[in-house]
Amino acid sequence: MFSLQTIFGSGKQFYALLDEASDAAHESAKALHSMMKAPDRQPALDAFKLARQRERAASDKIGKALVESFITPIEREDIEALGSALYKIPKQIEKFADRYSLAIHHLDGIDFAPRAAMLEQAASVVVEMVHAIETMNIDRMTQLNEKLRSIENEADRLMLELYRDIYSGKLDSLQMFLLKEFFEILEKAIDRCREAGVVAYQIVLKNS
Repeated sequence: MFSLQTIFGSGKQFYALLDEASDAAHESAKALHSMMKAPDRQPALDAFKLARQRERAASDKIGKALVESFITPIEREDIEALGSALYKIPKQIEKFADRYSLAIHHLDGIDFAPRAAMLEQAASVVVEMVHAIETMNIDRMTQLNEKLRSIENEADRLMLELYRDIYSGKLDSLQMFLLKEFFEILEKAIDRCREAGVVAYQIVLKNS
């Protein structure tokens, strides 16, 4: 049974739900960075699964609230687009963690920590952008959008360094394959952050 407050309220709960989703995505990125910089780099998959569960729960709440609420503070399509973009971040990170746990014995000497650190930075900026939507401050959002773009550009530069390593002749064929696959998964995770940031920026641009 729908309450009048739910039906005719201001819809402010959507901001909190989107904040919750962005926080879950950031937790997943932090877990990956922590794992990559640990001395033994042993996979601890529970942290990623918990982050994904938290993200999934937030996504479900957003979907339910969209059904139950007549009023939303921003367009429904924008809420759905941002919720979907945020959902994809921990999903991509968990994909990396799951595959890494299977291939770790073939990855000695390969340091993923610098790229994982960039992913954590990107996810952190996404959190700031999502949290800033409610204020609709276009100047602040523009600054954050540029910061996220800068991180993405640096990630692209590091990918070029990766290809130099791949073609250096120092790696065997299996390591070449795995190195390319894992770094491309990380690159796509940063792209997912960028996509979420673009949606958040466009929301503020449209409503400011």
